[in-house]
Amino acid sequence: MMTMIFAVDEINHNSSLLPGVKLGYRIMDSCDHVHTSLEALFSLISYSKTVKKTAETENSRIQMEGCLNYSPVPAVIGLASSTPTRAVAHTLGPFNIPLVSYFATCSCLTDKHLYPSFLRTVPSDLFQVRGLVKLVTYFGWFWVGTIGATDDYSLYGIQAFSIQFGQQGGCAAFHLTIPTSPTVAEIQKMADKLQRSTARVVVVFAKEVNLLDLFLEGTLGFSFPGVSIPGLEEFLLNVRPSPKPGMELVNMFWEEYFGCKLEFERDRIDKNNESAVKKTVCTGSEDLSYMDSSYSDVSQVRISYNVYKAVYAVAHALHTFLNCNSTGPSGGLCEMHSSFTNGQFLQYLKMVNFTNQFDEKVYFDSNGEPVPLYDIINWQKDSKNEISFVKVGSYDGSAQQGQQLQILKNTIVWTTRQSQVPVSQCSAPCRPGSRQATRQGEPKCCFDCLPCADGEISNQTGSTECIKCPEYYWSDKDKVKCVAGEEEFLSFYDAMGIILVALTLLGFILTSIVTILFHSFRYTPIVKANNSEISFLLLLSLKLCFLCSLVFIGQPSWWTCRLRQAAFGISFVLCLSCLLVKTIVVLLAFQTNNPGSRGRMLFGTSQQRILILCTTAPQIFLSTGWVLGAPPFPFRNSNYQGITGKIVVECKEPWPPGFYLLLGYIGLLAFVCLLLAFFGRKLPDTFNEAKFITFSMLIFWAVWISFIPAYVSSPAKFSVAVEIFAILASSFGLLLCIFIPKCYIILLHPERNIKKGMTGKYQR
Repeated sequence: MMTMIFAVDEINHNSSLLPGVKLGYRIMDSCDHVHTSLEALFSLISYSKTVKKTAETENSRIQMEGCLNYSPVPAVIGLASSTPTRAVAHTLGPFNIPLVSYFATCSCLTDKHLYPSFLRTVPSDLFQVRGLVKLVTYFGWFWVGTIGATDDYSLYGIQAFSIQFGQQGGCAAFHLTIPTSPTVAEIQKMADKLQRSTARVVVVFAKEVNLLDLFLEGTLGFSFPGVSIPGLEEFLLNVRPSPKPGMELVNMFWEEYFGCKLEFERDRIDKNNESAVKKTVCTGSEDLSYMDSSYSDVSQVRISYNVYKAVYAVAHALHTFLNCNSTGPSGGLCEMHSSFTNGQFLQYLKMVNFTNQFDEKVYFDSNGEPVPLYDIINWQKDSKNEISFVKVGSYDGSAQQGQQLQILKNTIVWTTRQSQVPVSQCSAPCRPGSRQATRQGEPKCCFDCLPCADGEISNQTGSTECIKCPEYYWSDKDKVKCVAGEEEFLSFYDAMGIILVALTLLGFILTSIVTILFHSFRYTPIVKANNSEISFLLLLSLKLCFLCSLVFIGQPSWWTCRLRQAAFGISFVLCLSCLLVKTIVVLLAFQTNNPGSRGRMLFGTSQQRILILCTTAPQIFLSTGWVLGAPPFPFRNSNYQGITGKIVVECKEPWPPGFYLLLGYIGLLAFVCLLLAFFGRKLPDTFNEAKFITFSMLIFWAVWISFIPAYVSSPAKFSVAVEIFAILASSFGLLLCIFIPKCYIILLHPERNIKKGMTGKYQR
């Protein structure tokens, strides 16, 4: 109030701002209540109308220094609280009477449809809320309690904060409402709830007086920038009480400040009130400079500075309005005795734009709001153990780019004089490699930390989701980064690969030994029997069967993928074709006792070769067509990453029926061989080769029938190992069943390796 009086007096002594015009004022106390505020407003309006009517009756004019007609109040400066301000602004709006508030910050007052004549020199809570959200998230406080009063400032402020805070991932642990007149029990109940809560930070929208019983040292708050107004301190210290009308508030302040009773107020004392009579009498000449209080401390005025700017805004609007050269909405008021409407003055007030003596640009935006600048204040105890406000940062709500929030952490004193930033979390942020999993029925800030699944990572603290690694990449053991997936295939260096290679070489060596042995005894009856040429071709095909296993081992390449199945299919068909010819020869040999019978002559060497060629040719054509038409190719299969964590390099078959047709034709030949050999198993001969062919085919069928389900169900490189095992097992079965009995006779019983031995006429 005194700052407003000081500003009016300063303007009236400024000959350049409003030359020839004097500002006046009337002060009404709203008592921070809606009813009292409206009562004071109507008293103010009715007072001005009464004065105007009286002046007109007397055929004279009450003028401001002889320049302007006395008109209804052109502007109202106030109020401090949002709730009564809304009532007054709503009332003044239809009359276009400007209401300039210095401390009503509720964002609800921004609505120009409801409050068209409302302006303020204090930023809306919309900006304070944004800054508050930035402040709490800056310190990592995502679990806070909220406290408010029962007024609009608290209601709208906490509502806006809760929404924006939630959008940033924060949660409210609780909300408390401070009663209008709280009892000791209510304050204690609130304090107990504060102590029990896991939230160590509380966000408050309330007046300072409501918080004195709950908070002290360590509080952070947003305040308006403070300045030191030249001459204000001297003006305040020169205030004296007076019995004149209009000095009631000063007199009340004086008596409260010095704890005494003014002499000219003694007549109003109730004679029955003995305690009041006993008070010391004030002389009115007491010196304010000897008292240390917030009244005389004007080194950094904040709220009072907003009042100061409001008064100057009105003065600058009048200055522009009274200027004949004005380019405003209705030009200047050149005729000094002309009256003006409130609507005209309101438009000029909205257009105010000036830079004051503190180098601050004062103007109102489209919503009647000033520039949102804040100081961040820390409540600290001074040497006298009293609370002092220390600036520890700033917030610029208008900054579109750059750093809006600036904090000096080392200057902050926290609760119980700690220097460490308090931690307020329902759950500690999850470490990299894990993610947050919200607990059912609890706020999102209360969560459990679950490790990322295989193939997923989180490389930041507090991740809510795990990121899936790109294709062919896999998570490391800590699940914090994606690494190139380890390629897996049946390698020559694997234990399994080494065993299979050893078996392959063993089979090839055994077959080679048998070949050498047969070649050494090629003229003996046991070798010559049943066409030795077919036997050597069969041994050659067995070598190819063993060697084709090597193509399946090692990293698949362009040529191995095309060669492996074709080599396998053709080798086995050639082997089975030889066995088929051998079986037919055995059956025909025992159809007649005459060696030169017509049956054997019809199926001679040439016919045997033709049959082998004819039975092998379909497989050659099928394999060639498959390789040329839809060839298998190397493929990095990531489907097994979730199981093994590795990328399987395999040969992808774009036309799977090709493999099964190839396998089916092998099975057909094997079935024919088995059938024919089975018919000749009991032929009367000492060495019946059909019997051994039957055994070999039974082994062959047993291996390949079990191969199919094992191949389909085996994952990754094990499917390749299954196929190699089937190739080796069937090859060993053919080698052992067909040739080992003959080798046994050649090496251990040469006496049976004669013609009579072959016909069963040999006697030991």
